[in-house]
Amino acid sequence: MLSIEHFYLLLAAFVLYAGWRNLCERRYAHAAFWSVLAVLFAAGKPILDASEAGNALPSQIAGGAVIALALLATRMRREHIAETPEALRLASAERLGHRLFWPALLIPVATVLVVLFGERIAFGGTRLFGEGSITLIGLALACVLATGLAVWITRERPSVALGEGRRLLDTMGWAALLPLVLATLGGVFAASGVGDAVASIVSALIPADSRLACVIAYGLGMVVFTMIMGNAFAAFPVMTAGIGLPLLIQQHGAAPAILGSIGMLTGYCGTLMTPMAANFNLVPAALLELDDPNAVIRTQLPTAIPLLLVNLALMYWLAFP
Repeated sequence: MLSIEHFYLLLAAFVLYAGWRNLCERRYAHAAFWSVLAVLFAAGKPILDASEAGNALPSQIAGGAVIALALLATRMRREHIAETPEALRLASAERLGHRLFWPALLIPVATVLVVLFGERIAFGGTRLFGEGSITLIGLALACVLATGLAVWITRERPSVALGEGRRLLDTMGWAALLPLVLATLGGVFAASGVGDAVASIVSALIPADSRLACVIAYGLGMVVFTMIMGNAFAAFPVMTAGIGLPLLIQQHGAAPAILGSIGMLTGYCGTLMTPMAANFNLVPAALLELDDPNAVIRTQLPTAIPLLLVNLALMYWLAFP
């Protein structure tokens, strides 16, 4: 039975491999950063189980490890890591052609198939997929399958996939953790009552009985909060708890699924416009060695603003029966 913990252990093994490679290359801050992260991934389930049983010590140790990650991140520097010569890469690309896209396309296809049919697959009365979000399990399995497909298409050794994955991870550095950290931050904000504070402020500033005003406040709030926090996953629980649920869903009768899906997409308009979304906007500029670190954001603005307006209109027209 596959559970999400199996994939966390696999991820921990890969991150630990990145730490070992950095240690061999005497990049000690990188080695320590990835090694500590690997331990946190591997020990996540035991830590949660111990916390539920009333033992706070493992959680406190994990908190200390997170602080250690923050300190180590300040010592990490982007350095050139040797890769396959450009001539060989171009020759490989010409030989493989559009087959290079097959692994990337397999990820969404396999994820959707697991979500749709995964809970029905069983062998001898035992379900193939166990505890955990079926969507997250499907995505993790799809990534593993895509890696295998890439190895088969390119006829390279599996060690090449590990090496290239490690190179990309080190190129991104600590920014690779931003989606995870910011999504967690959004949950912390929502649990600490920030959503209630937002609701009280919005109710005082806008006419709460106006459906249009609430839609605009929710959409623009998603954008602004996303720009501040760098990720729509972090903004979503706060703005939905503060505006979406009490004002649009409960008071004006908006459909939760439609409001949530369009609201999240509206938040991503903010992702296109902020340097806080480092893994989306700053890392590509670094990888492409652009002179202007904000070049990606400037290019995305003409798309982000019209998309925001379209999303607000769709939210107003479609979310209310």
